This record gives sequence, structure tokens and C-alpha cells, in this order.
Amino acid sequence: MVASSSSVQKFGAEAFTLLSAAILIIFLRTYARIRQVGFRNFEADDYLMLLVIIPYSIETSLAYTVGERYHGFTNSAMTAEERAALSPDSDEYHWSFQTESDSRVGGSKIQVAGWTMYATVLWVIKAALCAFYFRLTQGLASYKIRLYIGMGLIFSTYLAVVCSFLFSCRPFHKFWQIHPDPGNLCQPASSKLYIFMVVSLNIISDVYLLLIPIPMLWGAHIPKIKKIGLIVLFSGGIFVMVAGLLRCVLILKNPHTGPVEGASWACRESFVAVATSSLPMTWGWMRQKLRPLFGSLLSSDKYKSKYKGGPEPGSIMLADQNDRTTWHSKHMNSIKSAIRSDPQGSTNRDLFIHTGEASSDEIIPVNHGGIKKEVEFRVSTSTKVV
Repeated sequence: MVASSSSVQKFGAEAFTLLSAAILIIFLRTYARIRQVGFRNFEADDYLMLLVIIPYSIETSLAYTVGERYHGFTNSAMTAEERAALSPDSDEYHWSFQTESDSRVGGSKIQVAGWTMYATVLWVIKAALCAFYFRLTQGLASYKIRLYIGMGLIFSTYLAVVCSFLFSCRPFHKFWQIHPDPGNLCQPASSKLYIFMVVSLNIISDVYLLLIPIPMLWGAHIPKIKKIGLIVLFSGGIFVMVAGLLRCVLILKNPHTGPVEGASWACRESFVAVATSSLPMTWGWMRQKLRPLFGSLLSSDKYKSKYKGGPEPGSIMLADQNDRTTWHSKHMNSIKSAIRSDPQGSTNRDLFIHTGEASSDEIIPVNHGGIKKEVEFRVSTSTKVV
């Protein structure tokens, strides 16, 4: 089915608008991080979110090219008669570049590259989220183990997805073979293996990442309305999973229009992934800016600080009491809380909550064995004699 010129132009306007909006969101996130910690103190997630602009831009350009240059044609959804008529030995194959045969060959090549860029965008964002959770749970040994597992899961699933894209059809040139029928594994626009691998591994990795912050937020000592808001804030992966499922359903439901519609939904899914993953990372800064408008609804404490270093927005800093080499030992305007994880006090750690422009709601996980919280406020002042 040939993509109409009007539909291609409409998709192009939408796709590049979403791309521009996503880049703007990433730049806003970067600006917020510069205001919070300075460029020199950027962490891995900051660089990864900037890096995602490259594959996202390529993905959008490829998706537009499928419709605009190749008219939505690929080597899928063809009868045996149609394939024979468009054989490389036929006269039609040697016509001008805009023939249907060349369009199907070129469109199939674009599909292989497009799927690869699509997966790269999503998995780089997953890695950025996992790196952000390292900051969010800094000092919590149990969460660190989960995050190392998460990083391993992200790397292994991305490797599996890309390998399925590139090595499921051998020899490689069969990905754009028209006649004879190369089989579904060599039809990148509608390959069931592509769809199964992306959907299953995307959902598995997203669900795992959701299970890292949600239990911690659920047990946080914060007002219920804020708790629900934060859980929603960190649950953006659900929207990405829904968009991914919808994309794959469209491809399977209609193999004729599925490739074009799938490319459209790939760009939408990438935008949703960028937007939902950037919100938790910039919430601390945004809350400070929106506080004059929404007042106490966004306020978690009354303490203010001019320090721009130290813990990141939403971070929980746990450290042994004997360790005084951390940022907190150098800045006395943090709030110190000693948390004992059992009634006997066998485990005694310091919980530091940074306040000020880079702050966020303090998150104190509940220990089901009972916890005892002792709060100590220290104020350090100095007088300079002239």
C-alpha cells in the first residue's frame, strides 16, 4: 500500500515536532542539573540523556524516509505473483530509482536500521534511569545490588534485541530480498521475531526498573498525596510499555499499513520515554520553581540551603556513623537522622537529607521489623573578627 503524500507530510510534521519537544525536554533537564550541581558534577545519567538525542534523531529521520522516499514499501505483505513480477531479473527492477521494486528494497533496508535505532533509544533511556536510581538510593546496599542486576539486565537484553535484528536472517542481504519469498524472519517490517523480542524484553526490563523505586516510595514517610504523586512520577515506564504494545499490535494486525503506522508509533513511544524519564530527574528543581504557584503542596520542609553540591534531587544518603569523609561531614546544614533497623540497634546508620534548590522529598524506607528514628539538628556558625 502506497503512503499518500498528505499522510506522509502529516506524519513528518508530527514526528519532527515530537523530536524537537524531546530535545527541548532534555535541554531543560540538562539546565536544571547545571543549576543543581554544575556541569563538572554531572553523573552518568546526565550524559546518557544527552547521548539519546543522536539515535532519536536518526530514528525519526529513518521513519520519515520510509514513507516519503520509499512510499511505505518493504519486502513484506506481498503475494507470490507480486514477488515474481518484481524479481531482480525483471525489466521493471532496472527502471528509475522510484520504481516499486527499488522502493521495497530501500524500505526494507531502512526498517532494519530503524528497528535498531528504536531499540537503542529505549535502552539508553533505561540505562540513564538505572544510573539515576544509583544516585537516588546511594548508601543503600540492598538497592545497589538490585541496580547492578538491573544494569546487567539492560545490557544483556539490548544485546539480545540487536542480535535478533542483525543475525536472525542469513545471509544478511535477504533482509531486502523480494523474490523468492525470504520468509518472515527476513521481513524486517513485520518480523514476528523482531516483535516478540522487543515486546518481551522491553516489558521485562521496564517492569524490573519499576520495581526499584516503587517499593521504596510506598514505604516513604511522606504525606499520602505526595507519595501517590511520586509513584505516578516514577511509573512513566507503564506508558512506554503500552505504546510499545500498541505499535506491535498495529504491525501484526495489518501488514500492509503496519510498517508506516509502526514507524509513527515508534517515534511517539520514544518521545514518551524521553519525557517520562526526564521528569523524575528534574522534579526536585521543578518543585522549587513551582512552589510559589502551588505553595505547601510542593513543599516538604522549611529548611533552606545555598549548597549546590552534595546529594542529588530525591537522593537518600545512608552512611556508617564512623565514616566522616562524605559530603555531609563537610556541610553542617544537612539534617541528620540515625535510623536503627532493629529494636536492639545492631545496625546504626546516618540518613542525610539535603535541603535547598537541589532537594526533594525525603524518602525513608520502612523496615517491617520496626525502626527507631532519632533526629539530631546541628547548626554550625562562625564569627569573623575584623
